[in-house]
Amino acid sequence: MRIHIPRTGLYTYPDVSVVCGQMYFQDSESDTLLNPTVIIEVLSPSTENYDRGKKFQNYRMLDTLREYVLIAQDSVHIEHYVRQMDYQWLLTEYDNEESIVELSSIACTLALADVYEKIVFNTGE
Repeated sequence: MRIHIPRTGLYTYPDVSVVCGQMYFQDSESDTLLNPTVIIEVLSPSTENYDRGKKFQNYRMLDTLREYVLIAQDSVHIEHYVRQMDYQWLLTEYDNEESIVELSSIACTLALADVYEKIVFNTGE
């Protein structure tokens, strides 16, 4: 689903967006979300810099956004950003398939073993 950030004017399509509670849309078409709670992006070589940089900078303008998750596709690696009470963002990184990411804003867990199930990484050999 498309997301609009009114404070910056950006329209974007994250890989996953989650709303906790009522969804608010830009208009009656109900195709542009205004209040995501969690956004998840799967990083690719062509989007990684944008997802980490300008896109996240825009997402931080959403008062409803509580958690931002970046998932690497070339190795087991997840970056989990959580908005703190003072509007700073706390980063926790996960590199172990046994790890579990706690998405506390939506009372959900994300097991790395599930995220990377059936993924075979190119080892270059």
